Amino acid sequence: MGIMVEHTKPMLTTEELIMHLKSKAVKFELCSEEDAYYYLRNNNNYFKLSSYRKNYEKYSGGVNDGKYIDLDFGHLRDLAVIDMKLRYTVVQLALNIEHYAKLEILRKIEDEGEDGYSICEDFINGLPEKQQSITRKEIGRNKRTVYCGDLFNKYPEKIPVWVFMEMISFGRLVSFYGFCAERFSSKKMMDNHFLLKTCKEIRNAAAHSSCILNELKSGSIQHRTNNNVSRAVSSIKEISKACRKSRMSNARIQQIVTLLYTHKIIVTSKGVDKMSMELLGEFKKRMNKNIGIYDGNELIRNSFKFLEKIIDNWF
Repeated sequence: MGIMVEHTKPMLTTEELIMHLKSKAVKFELCSEEDAYYYLRNNNNYFKLSSYRKNYEKYSGGVNDGKYIDLDFGHLRDLAVIDMKLRYTVVQLALNIEHYAKLEILRKIEDEGEDGYSICEDFINGLPEKQQSITRKEIGRNKRTVYCGDLFNKYPEKIPVWVFMEMISFGRLVSFYGFCAERFSSKKMMDNHFLLKTCKEIRNAAAHSSCILNELKSGSIQHRTNNNVSRAVSSIKEISKACRKSRMSNARIQQIVTLLYTHKIIVTSKGVDKMSMELLGEFKKRMNKNIGIYDGNELIRNSFKFLEKIIDNWF
């Protein structure tokens, strides 16, 4: 018999969740309680939706201590939809970046006169023992898949790089890209490797449907912005130095901007650029669709305006 665990936060019904939001001064003017009930039951879960409340301030002290200032359920719902659109956009842009990173590796291997086989073994053998095992298992999982099974069986002994890159995860590809940068002493690839590591982080978040726009406050970055990205942002005249410093000190904004910059420098197809521009245009349109409801929230308005200027100048 399992051990009974006393949970500090019991699961609430949808009605109880709405009552909890009301107790925190969340309004239901932009969205009725009935519509909110349907939305929580059928479109989104409370845990994700309520995370966007972090972009709103709370009263400190007094009778309203701990309650939200000018937060409506409609704000949460709108931010969730914008975030969903952003995640779809991020995944598509990351797929483009992944494709062109692979092409860059292949070009470099050809230019350096590599045979395309030894570089894969050297990469795997250079990994720590545990990572070697994980990588070989990662490749082995393709053996019975519909998409890569034939490729795996065609090269049972040694795998060429053009097959190897189709069988590894994006994270492993980024590591392999860094390995190639060092092997060929390519400063350009070394610079791009750091960009790709940041792209991997936001790509994984988007692919796993994690919220991105639920924490927009400044001062959350874990590492300094890449110098090339900083210079590119600072060259945009419409963005002031104060705005740049404030927005780029937010980890989520920093990662979005780094992804956009990486796409800009690594993708070489005009056709793909055009499709990406259209995709970003759709995101921008949705981001600004209900911008008027955020008149009382400078954090959200300034964050959206900043992203809009980045998109307009780079795409």
